Amino acid sequence: MAMKRQFFNDAGHAHYLTFSCFHRQQLLTDDNIRMWFIQSVNQVKKQFSFKLWAWVIMPEHVHLLLCPEENQYSISRIQQSIKGPFARRVITYWREHSPHRLIPLRVKSGKRISHRLWQAGGGFDRNLYKMDRVIKAIEYIEYNPVRRGLASVSTEWRWSSARAHNGICEFPLNIDLLD
Repeated sequence: MAMKRQFFNDAGHAHYLTFSCFHRQQLLTDDNIRMWFIQSVNQVKKQFSFKLWAWVIMPEHVHLLLCPEENQYSISRIQQSIKGPFARRVITYWREHSPHRLIPLRVKSGKRISHRLWQAGGGFDRNLYKMDRVIKAIEYIEYNPVRRGLASVSTEWRWSSARAHNGICEFPLNIDLLD
């Protein structure tokens, strides 16, 4: 029997989230698709009221570091609200314009065939209780493109909060400063 994944919705705690693409495929390489993800996060940020402290979009996964501002919240609802509409938009777009992109995303359940953009499950969610852990998570998130050889310095990677933290610009997903 599989264990049900637990989420801890503790007021005042940050959540370090990771969403991986289906079978770690590089599905997030197109700038338009990356912008759709950013739009999804922006929309959900308004809906659920959370502070976004760091983010990065990598070719096959995403990291977000956020802190809900409400005492009562559901991190799983926040995740689903970001991932679900975004995945449906991408799959619908590919169905209409690039059906070949859907072939490696096929999942069969009985006679039904569907497509998955994200790896099954809620993704990775780690609660961060101490500010030193939050700062280390920001550093890890923003240095990810450098470790992977996508940039020589973190501020070169356009799809990260590193530029905003370094005063260059807040493109295109604004971050909140730490309290």
